[in-house]
Amino acid sequence: MEVTHTTSPLASSVCRVALVEDNDQVRNQWASLINNFDGFSCIHTCASGEAALKELPSLKPQIVLMDICLPLMSGIECTARLKEMSPETRVLILTSSNDEELVFPALEAGADGYLMKNSTPGKLRQSLQDSLQGGVPMTSGIARRVADFFRKRSKLRGEVKGLSVRETEVLDLLSKGYGNKEIADKLSLSVETIRSYLKNIYTKMHVHSRAEAVAKYITDSGGRTPHLRV
Repeated sequence: MEVTHTTSPLASSVCRVALVEDNDQVRNQWASLINNFDGFSCIHTCASGEAALKELPSLKPQIVLMDICLPLMSGIECTARLKEMSPETRVLILTSSNDEELVFPALEAGADGYLMKNSTPGKLRQSLQDSLQGGVPMTSGIARRVADFFRKRSKLRGEVKGLSVRETEVLDLLSKGYGNKEIADKLSLSVETIRSYLKNIYTKMHVHSRAEAVAKYITDSGGRTPHLRV
């Protein structure tokens, strides 16, 4: 049974931290460390993502330390769902050195940074402080991947913006799963004209198929990938 630590009303300046970690030893060590930091209090710990989603929203922690590798629900899924429920809560992913490939998907899911599990107490406190002040703790390697991601997004936006109004209409209908004839009927054009527009779209977007064009368009617009009709 997890123990919730409450903060007195007079200690409103104390940052409330929660910890989601399935390893009992790690969970207890980190909770103890946090409680020894001036200005921070570990108000609650959870051993699973399921428990975190059930227990943390009502406690309103300012920062949640989230293990990326949980037994059932992953830390990535838990982060995404927790951020939907408590968008003001900052989530820092806890990871070991061999988990870095999972960290970027976690950031895409809404995580606000991450910490290595072998971090020193000083590094832990600094990362909590940085996060509390709006920073995003991460290594230079992950920072480069984030920068690359946004550079690619910027390039995609340029490619989509380079389409004509009619080409954009065709691509939008394509992304909704319509076939060439259906698009032609909706736009009162011939199928051959639609094929011509598609050829221009492929050239401008540097792709070779409708699937690639739709994937780029969906990535740029942030929408969901539709069911494609071939």
